Amino acid sequence: MNESREEEEFEMRLENKVAVITGGGSGIGKETARLFLNEGAKVAIFDIFTGDVENACREIGFCKDTEVKNTLCVRADISKRDEVRNAVDATLQRFGKIDILINNAGIVRDALVQNMTEEQWNEVIRVDLTGPFNCVQAVVDHMMQRGSGSIINVSSVSGVYGNIGQVNYSAAKAGLIGVTKTLSKELGKKGIRVNAVAPGFIKTPMTASVPQKVLDLMAEKIPLRTLGDPIDVACAILYLASDEAKYVNGCILLVDGGLVV
Repeated sequence: MNESREEEEFEMRLENKVAVITGGGSGIGKETARLFLNEGAKVAIFDIFTGDVENACREIGFCKDTEVKNTLCVRADISKRDEVRNAVDATLQRFGKIDILINNAGIVRDALVQNMTEEQWNEVIRVDLTGPFNCVQAVVDHMMQRGSGSIINVSSVSGVYGNIGQVNYSAAKAGLIGVTKTLSKELGKKGIRVNAVAPGFIKTPMTASVPQKVLDLMAEKIPLRTLGDPIDVACAILYLASDEAKYVNGCILLVDGGLVV
């Protein structure tokens, strides 16, 4: 009995860690929150959609033997610095520290360049690029004072090789890769690792409205011939957040089934 318990504790890779996950109310963020809780972390979910946040916390707060006290749900628009700082302050007040930041929140406003409005461009840049910058600024002093931390940015294969109709999204996600590489150099000497994952076509609420015929065409482009699941990305994020990746810094980990080869 004791041996079994010790083995279970050994397998919890994020025990006593506190993670902030933006966009944690659905999709990849929600699956990451669930996985992190199962690995022993305390999780603060930041999301702009109040209903998604509340539903996610009710759902994942009871997964396995995890108690609700290990979750904090905060409504926050990450494109607004004050809301981010208030959410970070609430997390620190609740849990006392922040070990991990997952910049996952993102939106799409697709259009061909000749049809894209200024607002479509600005909105995506605000959320997908400025938002992560706001979050990093809000936690970095705390992490530097503690001399440790792990930041994982959720980019996209669109930021690596581009995608038709997504000049705004591709620009933001490519920018996030640049942010990741620069911060890995700036913050590495402070004990803070900064990495990114670049998902390919993943079955999330973003793709739920895409016609099946289009999804099938997407799958044909992938060597593994299938779209990914949110858990596939969550597992990659878990690795980068854990001490198993303690010597991994400035990495862009593609989770795309071989789409970008």
